Amino acid sequence: KPKRGSRSTYIYVQTELTPVTHLHIHFTIYSLSLSLSLSLSLRVLAEKGGGLTLLKFLLSCFDCGLCYLLRMAGNGIFAEILEGDAYKYYHDGEWKKSSSGKSVAIINPTTRKTQYKVQACTQEEVNKVMDSAKTAQKLWAKTPLWKRAELLHKAAAILKEHKAPIAECLVKEIAKPAKDAVTEVVRSGDLVSYCAEEGVRILGEGKFLVSDSFPGNERTKYCLTSKIPLGVVLAIPPFNYPVNLAVSKIAPALIAGNSLVLKPPTQGAVSALHMVYCFHLAGFPKGLINCVTGKGSEIGDFLTMHPGVNCISFTGGDTGIAVSKKAGMIPLQMELGGKDACIVLEDADLDLVAGNIIKGGYSYSGQRCTAVKVVLVMESVADALVEKVKAKIAKLTVGSPEDDCDITPVVSESSANFIEGLVMDAKQKAATFCQEYKRDGNLIWPLLLDNVRPDMRIAWEEPFGPVLPVIRINSVEEGIHHCNASNFGLQGCVFTKDINKAMLISDAMETGTVQINSAPARGPDHFPFQGIKDSGIGSQGITNSINMMTKVKTTVINLPTPSYTMGKFY
Repeated sequence: KPKRGSRSTYIYVQTELTPVTHLHIHFTIYSLSLSLSLSLSLRVLAEKGGGLTLLKFLLSCFDCGLCYLLRMAGNGIFAEILEGDAYKYYHDGEWKKSSSGKSVAIINPTTRKTQYKVQACTQEEVNKVMDSAKTAQKLWAKTPLWKRAELLHKAAAILKEHKAPIAECLVKEIAKPAKDAVTEVVRSGDLVSYCAEEGVRILGEGKFLVSDSFPGNERTKYCLTSKIPLGVVLAIPPFNYPVNLAVSKIAPALIAGNSLVLKPPTQGAVSALHMVYCFHLAGFPKGLINCVTGKGSEIGDFLTMHPGVNCISFTGGDTGIAVSKKAGMIPLQMELGGKDACIVLEDADLDLVAGNIIKGGYSYSGQRCTAVKVVLVMESVADALVEKVKAKIAKLTVGSPEDDCDITPVVSESSANFIEGLVMDAKQKAATFCQEYKRDGNLIWPLLLDNVRPDMRIAWEEPFGPVLPVIRINSVEEGIHHCNASNFGLQGCVFTKDINKAMLISDAMETGTVQINSAPARGPDHFPFQGIKDSGIGSQGITNSINMMTKVKTTVINLPTPSYTMGKFY
């Protein structure tokens, strides 16, 4: 056991061979730093010797079924959320195993083997979660703003403290490069803290109106307005940012006085559960935050159509359109993807453009809603730009997320197959391949397709992978027309040294955001973020999300006689 103040980790391991030769490992982890993964800690012990030959053997066959329990386990602090080989769901302040007796497997995109399992919650369990959330919200709405903010700050600190194990989950279940995974967790903590401060500011301000400011009225009415919570918020984040895009919904909901039901994506669910545990440790009231896992086919529609839901915040794909049609008369906040266009003019700094195309088009293997999805470049500079981008693509590293490679496997085999379908369609229709198309399982090497035409699927469909089409244009109007002809309208970007022309193009582009001389991006997280057309409903960003998750309450004081001195008697 470590001494007080020590940063070492002590692990007690007991082994037992049963008659059927199954190995059972019982372990207790005591750690003050809580920053080393179980696998790393075991490796350190094994290297020290001392009769640990068995542990050395376990580590040598880490990927085999014999070691499944070890591979499933995270840090000691998170041991409470694991039941056997499946992670529990979170309800009423407790971690529970589903009565269904079933679990949902999470496949590691790199190994294509089962990495984790989560509970397959039932509809009856969803009903109980909604009841708890409704009860908890009534009490939470009476909690002072400063207390709400205090708990959010505490959760943010815990989240950042345990960035390493959460990042490890991101690496394993969505193949996010190691450094990017850590960045996502730290960014999430910063978002929660900023939201706490912003919430106190904007929710602490009310409005005072007097009746005689409208023609024909005397000052006989005083109007007080305030922002009150909606009730129960259902948060549904996507796989690509299961922590950041979860807290971007959770923190605004909580500071505004709502309770929260989180339905994480299957790929990313374990990362989200670890994040929820950080909120659990912060000491939020029971029932206020809940997290249900399971198959969308079994509880998805049941959740989104549940009468106990008062608001839905959703980030994802086409599924959101169906959700919006079924949700009924409740506020919706939706971001549903995009086909973000990059318009490049003749006077653009091509080195700047090429760098942003790489950053915008290929980071996290292109699996971002705000990734550059199509380059619309003036013919006169197209050859030069393509050569610069090709040179940068050649320097990208391809491989494992553990090795922090630039290009890592896409999230699933079905995603890889979809991307390949777009590539083969472009090949059949004579697009120019700037690199050889190469695929190994879910890993697709970065590809730039030149001379793409509007009759190719890749010109319009969102690949969500490391494949980028280049369409050559002869006028700015042609580029704007292609951008606006898309069903999507999330973001776009324009590169030019002429700021006046850039502003005119921005005005003409039918997108929620236009970036000038930079690739599309969601952040900083306090900026407004919204899409139009099939890209979404409503606006996100910390301030907008807080406002969206509240409603205006008006109280009118009626006076028997006009008063211009707040009722003072002369």
